[in-house]
Amino acid sequence: MSERIETTENRRNFIKVAGTASALAAFAVPHVHAEEKEINTIQVALVGCGGRGTGAAANCLDVPGARTKLVAMADVFDHRLAGSHQTLQRLYQEKEGKFDVPEERQFVGFEAYKNAMDALNPGDVVILATPLAFRWVHYTYAIDKGLNVFMEKPVIADGPSAKRMLALSEKADAKNLKSAVGLMVRHCRGRQELHKRIQDGEIGDIIMMRAYRMHGPVASAFSTRKPAETPEVMYQIERFHSFLWASGGCFSDFYIHQIDETSWMKNSWPVKAQALGGRHHRDDFIDQNFDTYAVEYTYDDGSKLFFDGRTMLGCRNDMSSTVHGSKGSAIVSTSGHTPGKVRTFSGQNQNRREVTWAWPQPEENPYQLEWNDFIDAIVKDTPYNEVPRGVEASLVTSMGRMAAHTGQEITYDQMLHCEHEFAPNVDKLTVDGPAPIMPDENGRYAVPMPGKNRDVEFS
Repeated sequence: MSERIETTENRRNFIKVAGTASALAAFAVPHVHAEEKEINTIQVALVGCGGRGTGAAANCLDVPGARTKLVAMADVFDHRLAGSHQTLQRLYQEKEGKFDVPEERQFVGFEAYKNAMDALNPGDVVILATPLAFRWVHYTYAIDKGLNVFMEKPVIADGPSAKRMLALSEKADAKNLKSAVGLMVRHCRGRQELHKRIQDGEIGDIIMMRAYRMHGPVASAFSTRKPAETPEVMYQIERFHSFLWASGGCFSDFYIHQIDETSWMKNSWPVKAQALGGRHHRDDFIDQNFDTYAVEYTYDDGSKLFFDGRTMLGCRNDMSSTVHGSKGSAIVSTSGHTPGKVRTFSGQNQNRREVTWAWPQPEENPYQLEWNDFIDAIVKDTPYNEVPRGVEASLVTSMGRMAAHTGQEITYDQMLHCEHEFAPNVDKLTVDGPAPIMPDENGRYAVPMPGKNRDVEFS
């Protein structure tokens, strides 16, 4: 450890707003900033210094024409903070006024998020890029401090956390704070145009959608037994994709994008889900994820979204989303999040002869566009709160996950009102534990058993 400071409900069926493109004009002085601050500067704190947090910080600092400056960083792992700091310092050390995070504003520990936010002034921005279990804890403190918030997706994995986040978003609105959620595809200009064309009837009524995310093991979704010297809590946080309490598992953390973007095109959230899933080539892996998921989502008009997820080596890879209508079809994502390469077709075969419209290439990066839009709203002081939509997208994703894990049909309302909370005392978590879930005598953790565990995802 270095000298860094060590600190120990109502469902919305229709999504009315697709989001509009915003060109960043000359930045005015944000009236929310304290007088003693450097004029025109928006100070930023990063809480959660993994790869996604580091990337979000870079996007924030790259907003065209904006005086954004990173001034504080926090993580529960010293090595992650150090790696992120080194990367960002290298990128911005020659860009004056962008990066100023000295040793005394680098914080490590479970209370580090408070120290980082304490370094800001009301109206500044905090990036919340920790595992989702901590989202409501950190969001609560940010609202109390009067900070604008960018939070990564997903934002919840269970019903009690969803209700808590919805209540917090109302508090943020009451204080005129801006809240962004990292569902960046919503900010892709090509997808925004595609959404408009679909709503205008270009491909007719949507009758079916399909989406896929199939690839090999990624991030920390597959984990082997905990090293003896590693504290249980720290192991689970560092391998958060492996644990339902920390991330909602690979289903919630990875699959939310395809489920969200197709539901956006439909302008509706599904009302129920049934699903299949299982563990196959698990070897010595002890995480809580399935290898395969196949979910049938049903919308209130009876139309379907079929989602397939697979995390296996040696299999066909696919990461795409498609919409089929009564007069044609559309591609929402061709292969990954960016570039989207969206197109509409006169038929269902989606060959070159059927193309009726395509967004021109190259296209802007949606990871940057979501930050351009967020900072624009802060500077212009326009209403901006993506949390309700982020909660809904997270709930719909969790609904499909729970359907696969229990073997039951799960409705949206059942998911929202399910009383089971994965980590009810996460705000009191310490290095010494106890951890939200403990392994058995063989070092393995409880896994979903469809049909046997009918009411909760594991027991």
